[in-house]
Amino acid sequence: MNQFGPPRGEIIFRLCFSLIGLGLMIFAVLYRGIGGIAAVEIVGIAGAFFGGTAIWSIWQLRRMK
Repeated sequence: MNQFGPPRGEIIFRLCFSLIGLGLMIFAVLYRGIGGIAAVEIVGIAGAFFGGTAIWSIWQLRRMK
């Protein structure tokens, strides 16, 4: 375990939070649709944040084993 990084429990929390965020975003897009360019930007930024955090968390968890 890395002495300077976040503990395993925090990384699992980040992964769960990211997956829930992605799921809610997908639900919102399916329910409301994308109305304009601002919505595309919001979905893109949110998708990049939640997706990037999920990928980072998975990568860190695999690296810990």
